[in-house]
Amino acid sequence: MSATDISTREAEIEAIKQVVATVEHAQNNELPDEFVGLFRADAIWTTGGGKRLFGREAISTFTHQVLPGGMRGSTVTFEVEHVLFIRPDVAAVKVRQVYQTADGPDVGTPLFVMAKEDGQWRLTACQNTGVLDDE
Repeated sequence: MSATDISTREAEIEAIKQVVATVEHAQNNELPDEFVGLFRADAIWTTGGGKRLFGREAISTFTHQVLPGGMRGSTVTFEVEHVLFIRPDVAAVKVRQVYQTADGPDVGTPLFVMAKEDGQWRLTACQNTGVLDDE
């Protein structure tokens, strides 16, 4: 891989990390429109509770029901653990998600499949999964 290829790949990873940071920001600040705006129109989202949502409209309806007030007494952090480029414009992104609650941390391991469209990385197919024992 040439230096240009490495530089391009690093820039794409940074752009992907910015999308994940926006997910974190939107959740911590209870901003459903900011969150929903990250998805493709035909995206698939499976919540941590196992609810399957098909399309941005369904994701928006669900998010507008649960996010306002949903972060009361808690915060969440997202860390990109691994990026697998399936193609230059499609990536599987493994994320470590940690909710800090009054009962202690709750760890999740979402998988975000992202596609780059019109210069923007978009959430395309996402699955949120809890972690029983992270160590």
